[in-house]
Amino acid sequence: MKTPVFNSEEAMAQLRRSTHPGSAHFYAMYSSLFGGIITDPALMVLPLDDHMVHRGHGVFDTATLVNGMLYQLDQHLERFLRSAKMARISLPFPAERLRQIILDTAAASGRRDGSVRYWLSAGPGGFGLSSAECVGSSFYVMVFRQEGYPESFYTRGVKVITSTVPIKPPFFARVKSTNYLPNVLVLLEAKERGADNGIFIDDRGMVAESSNMNVAFVSRDRVFRHPQFGAVLSGVTVQRMLRLAEGLVKEGALTKIEIGDITVAEGKAAAEMMLVGSSIKVAPVVEWDHQPIGDGKPGPIARKFLDLWHEDIRRATDQLVRVAYPE
Repeated sequence: MKTPVFNSEEAMAQLRRSTHPGSAHFYAMYSSLFGGIITDPALMVLPLDDHMVHRGHGVFDTATLVNGMLYQLDQHLERFLRSAKMARISLPFPAERLRQIILDTAAASGRRDGSVRYWLSAGPGGFGLSSAECVGSSFYVMVFRQEGYPESFYTRGVKVITSTVPIKPPFFARVKSTNYLPNVLVLLEAKERGADNGIFIDDRGMVAESSNMNVAFVSRDRVFRHPQFGAVLSGVTVQRMLRLAEGLVKEGALTKIEIGDITVAEGKAAAEMMLVGSSIKVAPVVEWDHQPIGDGKPGPIARKFLDLWHEDIRRATDQLVRVAYPE
């Protein structure tokens, strides 16, 4: 069978025919190449010569859209700009303009709940390695249905394994780039081994992070513990949880908060373990390498943190940015 060659009209028709069922949950996209927002999923595409596509020279971040508000938008945007600087990608617009585009795209989606992810790319221009060939950096925003996790993650808990996938070097772990192959592999490895997720261990044998989530523990003497941030991504959600943990110390649910090295043995001996991230929120870990954590059931501190998260998205006005939907 001869491979077809399409003209512009035929190619557009083929794009519409090739949209998959999941694209029904792609609500709006901004592209600096278009210079505006589109709501037709068939047109939510990137040029193949964009260096983010074929070289991974791009960074991204995600904010949660909840009840018509963007939760922690400014904190996520601050990390996004920090990643862009580390990746040596210049901004196509001032930071305030990027922020407004994100809000405008959320408004154009008409959705009051979902995820708003945005990318900064070195841009299109060819298939070389150097971004010198790029015509300029590109900015993209997508509003889509938020990734969902089974309710059982919160009621029965999560099972993890110690991953054999090498962790990213500290510099690359701190840049939220589109180079997520290690993250993908750690999750695939976990699924193959009958678990829900995996835990990266650093080159010193210390607990680092999960696939795309931070890892935290509660010791048997009720100390809230988190690994050092030098070799892992500084999660916006876990940073907020560390602040909220101060309230749990004051009420006596926790004795103190510690950020430092955690060995695998210390982690497995903890009373509680949890995964923390903007998509999963706070999920208790009940089994690690087929051994129970604590009593093998979701613990009370993980539940308290999840409740605090839900309260935060309703009442923390300093963490919420209102989306101005069209009338």
